[in-house]
Amino acid sequence: MWLFLVFITLVFGVLAGLYAWTVYQKLEENQIGHPRVAELSGIIHSGAMAFLKKEYSWLAPFVGVVAILLVSALGLGAAFAFILGAACSATAGWIGMYVATNSNGRTTYAALAGIEAEEKAGAKKEEAEGGSTLSSAAGDALEVAFSGGSIVGMVVVGLGLIGLSIAYLFLNDVTALTAFGMGASSIALFARVGGGIYTKAADVGADLVGKVEAGIPEDDPRNPAVIADNVGDNVGDIAGMGADLFESYVNSILAAMAIGAVYSFTPGGEALGLWGIGFPMFLSAWGVLASIVGCMMISQKAAGASIVRAIARKFLPGVMKRIDEGDAAFALRTGTFVAGGLMIAGTFVLSILFFFSNSMSVFLSVTSGVIAGILIGNVTEIYTSGDYRFVRNVAASSDTGSATVILSGISLGMMSTGIPVLLICLATLISYYLAGMFGVAVSAVGMLSITGISLSVDAYGPISDNAGGIAEMSELPEGVRKITDHLDAIGNTTAAMGKGLAIGSAALTALALFVAYSQAAKIDKIDIMNPYVIVGLLIGGMLPFIFCSLSIDAVSKAAGSMIEEVRRQFRTITGIMEGTGKPDYERCVSISTHAALTQMIVPGVMAIAVPVLVGFTLGKEALGGLLGGSIVTGVMMALFMSNSGGAWDNAKKYIEEGHFNGKGSPNHAAAVVGDTVGDPFKDTAGPALNILIKLMTVVALVLAPLF
Repeated sequence: MWLFLVFITLVFGVLAGLYAWTVYQKLEENQIGHPRVAELSGIIHSGAMAFLKKEYSWLAPFVGVVAILLVSALGLGAAFAFILGAACSATAGWIGMYVATNSNGRTTYAALAGIEAEEKAGAKKEEAEGGSTLSSAAGDALEVAFSGGSIVGMVVVGLGLIGLSIAYLFLNDVTALTAFGMGASSIALFARVGGGIYTKAADVGADLVGKVEAGIPEDDPRNPAVIADNVGDNVGDIAGMGADLFESYVNSILAAMAIGAVYSFTPGGEALGLWGIGFPMFLSAWGVLASIVGCMMISQKAAGASIVRAIARKFLPGVMKRIDEGDAAFALRTGTFVAGGLMIAGTFVLSILFFFSNSMSVFLSVTSGVIAGILIGNVTEIYTSGDYRFVRNVAASSDTGSATVILSGISLGMMSTGIPVLLICLATLISYYLAGMFGVAVSAVGMLSITGISLSVDAYGPISDNAGGIAEMSELPEGVRKITDHLDAIGNTTAAMGKGLAIGSAALTALALFVAYSQAAKIDKIDIMNPYVIVGLLIGGMLPFIFCSLSIDAVSKAAGSMIEEVRRQFRTITGIMEGTGKPDYERCVSISTHAALTQMIVPGVMAIAVPVLVGFTLGKEALGGLLGGSIVTGVMMALFMSNSGGAWDNAKKYIEEGHFNGKGSPNHAAAVVGDTVGDPFKDTAGPALNILIKLMTVVALVLAPLF
C-alpha cells in the first residue's frame, strides 16, 4: 500500500515537471530581437545567478553541520531527509531564478513586437479602462510573463512531491520524514531574509536618490542602483518566494501525514494509519492536475492547452473572450478559481475513496481550507489594490506629506488583520468540529493544494516588473512601459494575495505541526498556569518582533550604504546625468550582495537555536508555550506588514498613473517615502515570518524525542 502511495505521488510530481518543461520549450522560442533588451536581460541574469551561487556556498556548510548533529542525535534517516529537503528547496529557487531571468527580456520584447505589429497593420490600440482590456500586445506580454511564472510554480510543487516521495521511499517513517520539512524551511528562511535584504537595499536606495532627490524616472539607466534593483526583484521575489512556498507546501503535507498516521475518528478507535498518511499525498497530487488546468486557462504554452481552452470556450464563451482580449487581472483570477473549483470536486471523490463513512467530514474540512485561502487572497486584494478605496485613501493622504502616508498605511495594515484572522479561525473551528486535528491539518493542505497556480500567478509579477525596468533602460517607446506597468501593478496585487495565502496557510500548518509536536513529546495539554509555559509564551511572542527588527535594521543599514554610493556617483562621475558618463553598477550590486549574505545569518540561526535552547533548558511544556506565542504574534505581524507594504506600493503607483498630481509632484515624493518604508515590510520581514513560525515548530517536532 505505501509503495502505491509513493508511486502515485511521484507520478504527479513528474507530471508537474513535464508541464514546466513543455512551457519552457515554448518560452525559448520567443527570441529577443532587440540588442539592448537582450544585453540588459543577460546582465540581470548573470547578476542573479552569481548571487544565488554565492548564497548557496554560504549555506552549504550550515546544512552540513546541522546534518552531522542530526546523525549523532537522531540517526542517518533524519539527516538524509534534512539534506534532501534543503537540496530540493535550493533547486526550486535555482530553477525559478534561471527561468525568471530568461523571461523578463522576452516579456519586454513581446510587448514591443506586439506594438510594432499593430502599428504596421494600422490597428487602433485600445487604452486600458479601469485596469481592464488592453491591446493584443499586452496579451502577448502577459502570455510570456505568465509562462515564466507557471514554470516556477510547477517546479516548486513538482520538486515537493518528488522529494517527499523519495524520502518516504527510503525511510518509510513519517516521524523521520519531518526532517525533510526542517531542511526545506531552513533554506527558505535564509533565502527569504537574504533575498529580501538584497532587493530592498537596492530598491530603497534607487527610489530615494533617483526618484526623490534626482527627479529621474524609475529604472532610469543613469541610476547606479538600477541593475542591483532589477537583480534583487528576482533574488527576493523569485528565489526567496519559491523557497518560501516550497516549504509551506511540503510542511502542510508532512503535518497532515504525521497526524493522520495516528488519528482516529472515534475515541479509542483504530488509527487511520496508511489511509491518513496517503490522503494528504493524493490531495496534493490532485492539486497538481487542477493547477495545470488553471494555468492552461490563462496561457497556451504547453501541450494540451488548446484542448482545455476549446472546452472552456464552449461552456464559458464570455469568460474566454475577456481572457483572449488581454484582460490580465481577470485571466489570472479565472485560472485560480478554475483550479480551486477542480480541487474541491477532486477532494469530494478522494474523500469518499479514503473515508467512506466519514467522507463528508473530511471533504468539508478540506473545502473550508480552500475557500478560506481564496477569500483571504481576495480580502488582501481589497486592502492592497489601487482599484479599491483603502489604497486610494493612502494615496490621498499624500496631500499632507510623507508622515500621513506612513500613518495611513500603518493603520490600514493593522485593520487588515481582522478579516483574514477571522477566516483562519472559522476554517480551524469548522475543520476541527468535523474531523478533529486531522481536519485542521488537511484544511491547511487544501489551502495550499493549488500552490502550482498560486505561485505561477505570484511569480509572474516580478517578471513583469523586470520587463518594465528593461524597457526603461532600453529607452523603448512609452507604450511598452505602459503595458509592463499595467502588468506590474496587477503583479503587485497578486503578490500581496499570494503572501496573504501563505500567511493564512502558515497559521493552520503551524497549528497542525504544533499538535504533531505535542503527540511526539507526549504532552496532553499546555497549562498556562505553569510559569514555565508563561515564560515560553512570552519568549515566543517576542521572537517575531526581534526577527523583524533584525531584518528591517539590515535593510536600513544596507540602504544607507546604497544611498551614499548613489549620491557619490552622481556627484563624482562626470556626465552621468547627461547620459554621457557610465554609472558603476557593479559597486551597487556588491553592496547588496555583501549586506544580504552577512545580515541573513543571525535571524536564520535564531530560528533554529532558540527552540533548541528553550527545549533543553526549560522543558518541553515551555517549548510548547514558545511555539504558541510565536504563532499568535507572528501571524498578526506578517499580515500587518505584508498588507501595509502592498498598500504603500500601489498607492505610489496610483499616483504615478496621474492621480493626485501625478509623477514628480510633492504627492508622488511623499508616496515614494511610504513605499520605501513598506519595501522591507512586505518583501523582507513580513513574508519571512510565516517561515519563522513553521521552522521553529518543525525543529521542535524533529527534536521532540530528545526533550
